[in-house]
Amino acid sequence: MRPQGGSTFLTELKQRLLLSPSEAASAGTRYNVPLINSLVLYVGMQAIQQLQSRVPHAQSAASTAPMSVFLVSAALDIFQTLIADLDTEGRYLFLNAIANQLRYPNNHTHYFSFILLYLFAEANQEIIQEQITRVLLERLIVNKPHPWGLLITFIELIKNPRYNFWNRSFIRCAPEIEKLFESVARSCGGLKPVDDSIVSGWVSDNAH
Repeated sequence: MRPQGGSTFLTELKQRLLLSPSEAASAGTRYNVPLINSLVLYVGMQAIQQLQSRVPHAQSAASTAPMSVFLVSAALDIFQTLIADLDTEGRYLFLNAIANQLRYPNNHTHYFSFILLYLFAEANQEIIQEQITRVLLERLIVNKPHPWGLLITFIELIKNPRYNFWNRSFIRCAPEIEKLFESVARSCGGLKPVDDSIVSGWVSDNAH
């Protein structure tokens, strides 16, 4: 997986995810949703394989690994290209493809949780952070039980001061919106930021 090697892969990526006009008309979206889901899963699995070959005992160490361990440049190039180049609809589908992988505790879930938090932290537009929050919130307001990976990602986002979550303008745009976030946060186990990571140290100050 080496898209940065002078290839046009990244520049053509968005176009390859689009359906033909006739396919889009029948699908109700311009994007090939199964292809987006497959791409996200494939890139993540390839990155995890690289991590496992790079880090001894990666499976047992996943819960205590610093964020820097998850930095696989080729995968990040692809994910950052998608988050930057896709329009609002495409980005929403892409973020949902990542959220689909937030399941039970394992390397797979830890990796995709890292990706979502990394994209939030590195976003240069608040609309990206708002969409990431929306994707998580939509899954949290449905009936329990919620997947472990979904909960741990949201709790990390709202409790770690690094993400400055509670000061985002989309949280404070209306009192009822802020109350909704507080209600969901309370049900997930936390309201206000704290100094320690909720994920027992697997996210560290090495995020950047």
